[in-house]
Amino acid sequence: MTELGQEKKAVSQSIDFYKIFKVFLSRWYWIAGTVIIALCIAKIYLWYTPPIYQTGASLKLEDSNPSVNTGAQMPMQNYNYTDKIQAESFTIRSNEVISNAVKTLDYKISYYLKGRVRTTELYPDVPFVIEIIKQDSVNFSRSLYSVSGLDDQHFELSVSDNKNQKFTYRYNQDINIGNMIFRIKDKVPVKSIYQFKFNSKEDFIGRAMGGLNIGEAARFTNVMGLSQTDGNAVFAADILNAIMKEYVKYDVIQRRRSARQTVDFIDNQLGFIDMQAGKSGSTLADYKTRNKILDMGSSTTMTVGKLADLEKQKTELNLKLLGIKQLEDQINNNRSKVEIGIDLEGELSTGLGALVTQLNVLLMNRESKLTQFTPESQPVKQVEQQIANVKSGIRNSIAGMRKNNEATINFISNQITGVNQSMGTIPVKEQNFVKLQTNFEVNNKVRSYLSEKKLEAEMNAAAIVPGASIVNPAYPSYYAISPNSNKIYSMALMLGLASGFGLILLVRFLNPYIYDKETVEGLTHTPIIGVIRKFPDYIDQDSRQALSLARPKSVFAESVRSVRTNLSFLASHKESKVICVTSEISGEGKSFVTINLASTLALIEKRVILIAADLRKSKLHKAFGSDNKKGLSSLLSGQTTFEDVMIHDEVHHIDFIPSGPVPPNPSELLHTDAMKELLKKLEGAYDYVLVDTAPVGLVSDAIPLIRSSDVNLFVIRSGVSQQKAANIPERLSREYGLSNLAIILNAFGDDALYSNYYTTDYSRGGGNSTYYYSDYSGYSGSGYYEDENRKWWMFWKKK
Repeated sequence: MTELGQEKKAVSQSIDFYKIFKVFLSRWYWIAGTVIIALCIAKIYLWYTPPIYQTGASLKLEDSNPSVNTGAQMPMQNYNYTDKIQAESFTIRSNEVISNAVKTLDYKISYYLKGRVRTTELYPDVPFVIEIIKQDSVNFSRSLYSVSGLDDQHFELSVSDNKNQKFTYRYNQDINIGNMIFRIKDKVPVKSIYQFKFNSKEDFIGRAMGGLNIGEAARFTNVMGLSQTDGNAVFAADILNAIMKEYVKYDVIQRRRSARQTVDFIDNQLGFIDMQAGKSGSTLADYKTRNKILDMGSSTTMTVGKLADLEKQKTELNLKLLGIKQLEDQINNNRSKVEIGIDLEGELSTGLGALVTQLNVLLMNRESKLTQFTPESQPVKQVEQQIANVKSGIRNSIAGMRKNNEATINFISNQITGVNQSMGTIPVKEQNFVKLQTNFEVNNKVRSYLSEKKLEAEMNAAAIVPGASIVNPAYPSYYAISPNSNKIYSMALMLGLASGFGLILLVRFLNPYIYDKETVEGLTHTPIIGVIRKFPDYIDQDSRQALSLARPKSVFAESVRSVRTNLSFLASHKESKVICVTSEISGEGKSFVTINLASTLALIEKRVILIAADLRKSKLHKAFGSDNKKGLSSLLSGQTTFEDVMIHDEVHHIDFIPSGPVPPNPSELLHTDAMKELLKKLEGAYDYVLVDTAPVGLVSDAIPLIRSSDVNLFVIRSGVSQQKAANIPERLSREYGLSNLAIILNAFGDDALYSNYYTTDYSRGGGNSTYYYSDYSGYSGSGYYEDENRKWWMFWKKK
């Protein structure tokens, strides 16, 4: 047989952005549906999600901005308010502060109003009064009680643990449930369902701490910003104000602790000194009486006064030495907070007070870092290094203080020794008197000194002001921060759009079928000679509409004529052509295409004969009204003659040979010489011999016919044939050395969803430029076709 004589050229395709737009536009209702569904879900979510409110306040830290200079041990460092605020935030979050804040609220009973969608907390409103008569401090029920009024005397009560069991009580009747006794005093409103539950202080600590946020109100300032989030706007404001007030009180107590320690220490010393002073006074009076001593001389008096002053100074230095030792013990014991328990007067000028303040800030900063990092992490090690440097500076200051203190004590002790030696010239009786008198005066002076220090410490404690002050109190804010309806609707809109676009892309990605000619051209080099549009009407099983070429002015009829035109270019040197029509599987329309081609060829007065060569499952006889009792199988097996199987359709001017009864060996019959002789005979009598064969993807019956034909047409049906079908023509050409294969795309419906987003560029020689054909897309409304779909904006035009 003759080859097509055309060069197979590589397909040149480019992205068509308009096609991409049409892909999504074709299923706009999918996108609209997913958007509507997403917005409905967002609406339901907003219905059932309780709102969250937030209120804010601010505290000002009254500490000054000190600078610390530790000499050679540490360089100058500026005080960091960020660390201070972060450290104080742990104090604010402490259980003691939160617990004291909860105590100030009415926390023992919570009231709720049950609605159809959600339940609302009524704080601070109290719809009815509940009196607690007896309640275990720890083990009482935290269940939710539902109550509804029945009449003026009775109400109904149920517990969440057992909703099916309901009890009826009278107002002011004792109710013994949940390890407690209580009564409802006020009338519960009728036709409303209220709920309540009993709380402990600990139940609200977690709620308060969970919604509390603390940070800097602004950078490089000593103002602390606090915020509280909660489902109840009034509760958020009340608990935040209570926390700030309790923190201020707690801060005052902590600041006065040092002064109180000094007072307590002095009280203990005063008790001992009072006892010693009483003893020394009694001993002195008794000695004077027994020895009848009235008075001392002036020189002796001066010696006694000098000795008393020296003893008083030594006692003061010993007290200061005790304070130094206590401070050193705190540094060495690595306490979380260091306090100067005794006033080290005259020593703060060395920078010790600033060093202790800096150390306390660093210790609190370390506690803050340990909540976020491990002890071996770099941030914690940096803080510990700073703590070690500050402690080194404090130890140096303490060592200097102790050295000076001890040197002064040694000096005074030498002075006392000298005075005692000078008393050797005094008579023994007066010496004893001087010792007793000196002891008495020393005790009195020390008692006066300690009394002055106690008064000074009490005055300092009274003068201490809080280290923080409330700048802005919290007020209820009824603007919900969550859920944010605008944000949720925006997210729902974006998710809906993404889901719609994603669904379209997913359907395309999972689609294994061929829908348009661009897909075929991208999969194979075999030329396409035409695209047959989808039949405009319902096709019955007999395909009689195709035989009569119904609606000849339709787009479908024109697409069939386009294929008929291109057939004249195939094997053009042949006066008579044997055309074999096949496909991969059944149902792809090869018989339908064969009938259509036969009809259109007959219309231009061509002599056409159609052979039903699918000996296994042919239906062509139904289009001609034949009973198929005898046909090609009967002819090839020698059971009948050619004239007996020939059918002449006088209406459509088509001759037809049915397939006949299904033989036991269909493939062998088609391989016989009788089949070759039949084709040779028909080729001399007809212009076109159309052979409808069995699918090549299922059986091998069509192979001998394909090898003997002048033209082989491979039918691919849009939406039915899978992409692997496009490779079969090339495989047949390669295996059997054929060059007369061409493809017909059948039942093209112009579904943009599955269309290829590439466009073949024929102007540059890409694709099959040998044959002219069109898929007739985009010509709707041109006025040439009777079945064209006119756009809504073109209805006003005259037809």
